[in-house]
Amino acid sequence: MRDIVTLACSECKRRNYTTTRNKKKQGDKLELKKYCPFDRKHTLHKEVK
Repeated sequence: MRDIVTLACSECKRRNYTTTRNKKKQGDKLELKKYCPFDRKHTLHKEVK
């Protein structure tokens, strides 16, 4: 049921985090505010393939 997805920073475009999501309950791509160690601040991270 749950798939592993990768989250990429919207500013530096680096793939920093992995998480899981339920495809049946969540149709849109996942977007979370997470800490980017390269930018050294909290930025929006979006789901990528």
